Amino acid sequence: MQFNRFYLRTVSTVASLAFMASTVWAVSPFTVRDIRIEGLQRVESGTVFVSLPVRVGDVYNDDKGSAAIRALFDLGLFKDVRIEVSGDVLVIVVEERPTIATVDFVGTKEFDKEVLVKALRDVGLADGRPFDKAQLDRAEQELKRQYINRSLYAAEVVTTVTPIERNRVNLTFTVVEGEPAKISEIRIVGNQVFGESTLRGLFDLNTSGWLSWYTKADRYARAKLNADIETLRSYYLTRGYLEFRVDSTQVAILPNKTDIAITINVTEGERFVVSGVKLEGNFLGKDEEFKSLVTIRPGQPYNADEVARTSKAFTDYFGNFGYAFARVEARPELDRSTNRVALVLQADPSRRAYVRRINVAGNSRTRDLVVRREFRQLEASWYDGDKIKLSRDRVDRLGYFKEVAVETQEVPGSPDQVDLTVNVVDKPTGSLTLGAGYSTADGLGLSFGIKQDNAFGSGNSLGMQVNTSKLNRVLAFNTVDPYFTADGVSRSFDIYYRTSSPYQDQSYYQVKTSGGSIRFGVPFTASDTVYFGAGFEKTQIVPGTLLPFSYMRYIDQYGYDSWGMPLIAAWSRDSRDSALAPSSGRYMRANAEWSVAGQVRYMRATYQQQEFIPLSKQFTIALNGEVDLGTVSGDRTYPVFKTFYGGGLGSVRGFEQGSLGPKDATGIALGGTGRTIFNAELQAPFPGSGNDRTLRMYAFFDAGSVSGPDGGLAINTDANSLRSSVGLGVSWLSPMGPLRLAFAKPIRKFESDKIQSMQFQIGSTF
Repeated sequence: MQFNRFYLRTVSTVASLAFMASTVWAVSPFTVRDIRIEGLQRVESGTVFVSLPVRVGDVYNDDKGSAAIRALFDLGLFKDVRIEVSGDVLVIVVEERPTIATVDFVGTKEFDKEVLVKALRDVGLADGRPFDKAQLDRAEQELKRQYINRSLYAAEVVTTVTPIERNRVNLTFTVVEGEPAKISEIRIVGNQVFGESTLRGLFDLNTSGWLSWYTKADRYARAKLNADIETLRSYYLTRGYLEFRVDSTQVAILPNKTDIAITINVTEGERFVVSGVKLEGNFLGKDEEFKSLVTIRPGQPYNADEVARTSKAFTDYFGNFGYAFARVEARPELDRSTNRVALVLQADPSRRAYVRRINVAGNSRTRDLVVRREFRQLEASWYDGDKIKLSRDRVDRLGYFKEVAVETQEVPGSPDQVDLTVNVVDKPTGSLTLGAGYSTADGLGLSFGIKQDNAFGSGNSLGMQVNTSKLNRVLAFNTVDPYFTADGVSRSFDIYYRTSSPYQDQSYYQVKTSGGSIRFGVPFTASDTVYFGAGFEKTQIVPGTLLPFSYMRYIDQYGYDSWGMPLIAAWSRDSRDSALAPSSGRYMRANAEWSVAGQVRYMRATYQQQEFIPLSKQFTIALNGEVDLGTVSGDRTYPVFKTFYGGGLGSVRGFEQGSLGPKDATGIALGGTGRTIFNAELQAPFPGSGNDRTLRMYAFFDAGSVSGPDGGLAINTDANSLRSSVGLGVSWLSPMGPLRLAFAKPIRKFESDKIQSMQFQIGSTF
């Protein structure tokens, strides 16, 4: 097909030149009295006249004729141009190129059509533009390039040109995508110290495995290979091999175009040990403070990560004093006879700078204000590295963005100013849950829930929950404005109405609860927020059959209708690196309620602390501890609706949700006035997923207990004992939120416990 196009273009060009030679070059010069244009359909005559180098009244000759033909061909609008002479009148005869009416694609499954349309537009092929056969070659090559970027090397493209009325054509690109090229072999040649399997385990690219359909790690991409080579280089440089190098990389595509073999040739070099560290340059008279930041230790193998970490610590420390352009160079001095290296840290603080402007980029739906109000580095103030890092972490902890990065740019012509650009990538922050169920006891029940953590890009949170079950009906609304005041004081409202009944029959008892609360959060420090608020809750017990003993006890104390007004105080501190999938940092919270009015008087407090300790890039230890306590004043019993429950995900896995603790004479779990929970997890990559962090597995140990009031309740003798379990689980950052599946085996349990070996949850870290 390409040969035919080349042949046609060659014949057309030769014919045009021959015609020009016979019709133009033989004309004797004359003065042009008029110019006529023939053959125009869509092109305006003015476009032709403007392009012609000849005007009425000019003397026409062979050179001007040739120049006129070239000028009209250069417009790209005509496939044939002739100049005829009729007396002293020039007749320009043109044949317009067809116009592209539509561009369509057949067989494209890997790409959305909009992506391919844009790619062809970039090479000049689009609806409404003149059609040029030469563009088809470029268009086909561009389409193949797009598929090669997706490892579809066997993709074939066939173009069909269909002429239609009014000198237009329809273009159809039929694509046979074929199978994606997969990596069949990765070889590392030249390694002596570390095994090939160990080095291949560092790569994100991999040969085909049972999870390749999810990770796509077996799909070759040059950018991914370059990243893996850098990982390989870093592995050696952090273990003392200062002169390690990658000599060459060969990527061979086998004849079937679906298998790829990669070979990486390396030279390891000798291992070097650090003999000493010296500081040179200007350290602002704070040499001892900078020395305390050095993590490089003499006598240890050279470690490029420690060198980079120390250099960064130096530049960050310079940044705390406003030196945004500080440069720190780590210069190695090698002694190859002893394989030792002395490191010289050369520092140049350069000049002090202040931040002129803070820009926000990449936020397609989130308003700039939502990002700006998290910044503790202010415009028109001295550059402060600590505040910039804190600001970046605060923006990331919002949970609204997939990526958050801060770039520093010099201001041209102002050597003491910098601009900061916050680059973010929005992610979906809403969740929608729909459900339906039918049972002979409950009938048809519909559930609906919606939550938007970044409603309309404002940073406000809105939520609603509805359940139409005849046994358990819920209607709840909540909203949070994190910046109710400009100083960062938040405000939240909660309004709810719930009814519950053991059976659909109206003769059985029901519990109706309605209430609401308002809370304000006051930021006392960059990481500490204290909450104050108040609420109102009314509880109505509708009498009927099968009323539990614990409820009868409650009615004796508080009546069928009771209400309370709790005052709320809480505190939280969050230094995690991520709200969804943390790998380092700490989270702490404390909450207290004190009901000061109404029939129901109680006090309850909760404290929780989480720790995330990174062991390596792939492994993390996560710890969680929680202590809860409730009490009452006087001789009344603790309200049954304010007890704490244990068991299940978020508590002690392996036991049925909310089943631990005291039980009444009928075996119904009452909850307790005290609860202690401890969870420990070792998080690791899921087998076959490589270094993908969205899909992880974890091993866990849980322990906890729920203690109850005595007050005359029938309590099992072993109810206050500690329960514990171990197990394995899977976590997945799904589009619906964090999803966790756990398989648990209780290791300390009692006969009355309800065991649930497999448990599932969406939207929780532990």
